[in-house]
Order: sequence, then structure tokens, then C-alpha cells
Amino acid sequence: MLKKIIHTDKAPAPIGPYNQAVLAGNTLYTSGQIAINPETGELVMGSIEIETKQVMENMKAVLEAAGLTFENVVKTSIFISDMNNFQRINEVYATYFDESAAPARETVEVACLPKSVNVEISMIAIKS
Repeated sequence: MLKKIIHTDKAPAPIGPYNQAVLAGNTLYTSGQIAINPETGELVMGSIEIETKQVMENMKAVLEAAGLTFENVVKTSIFISDMNNFQRINEVYATYFDESAAPARETVEVACLPKSVNVEISMIAIKS
């Protein structure tokens, strides 16, 4: 099975030996996105809601670069620095999905995230 590297300038460039996403067959595996504004390279940290929205917009850009939308997402992983932010993150996250067809998901509190952000999200999507 061949893999296709997905890259877009509309999402932050990788800061290590990885790609924004890899399409293997009809399955897209995204790297985790954090709240970096792709135009400025700066973190967007005004509030947990603003941070989560930037993460989701970055993810939207990666999905679109692969010809997909949030409707194609079958699994998400959310890593957060404080479980007390779960509800506020979830409120923003929910605006990107139709609840009746929302993907499977786990949300995990972790000790530390890259650049000391509060939320990181990765996804798996299926190209139909």
C-alpha cells in the first residue's frame, strides 16, 4: 500500500520529523494539531475556547488538503492539560460535527503538551 503525504500551508508546518497527515489507501491519519496560527507561526492562547477553535481550524485545513471534511472523520483523540477544561473544549469541538454522526473519541488529560498548550487533537478519517 502506498502512502501519500498531505501538506498544506493553511495549517502549521511540522516542527519535527513528521507530516501534517498521511493518506494510506483510503484512510487519513493526521498528526496532532495545536493552536498555532499558520500565517504568523504564533500560538493562539486567548482562552481555552479560542485555542480549541484554532486547533479545529488547523485540522479543517489538513482535512481539506486531503479532499475530506469533518464528515469523513471516524476517530479523534483529544489530549488536554486540565480535565476541568473538558466541557469548554467540548462545546467548541461539538460545533464542527453533526452529533448524530460524530466520530468515536477519547479525551485524555496529560502532564504536558508541546509548547505548553492546553489542547492537542488528532484524527483518523476515511475517504469514501
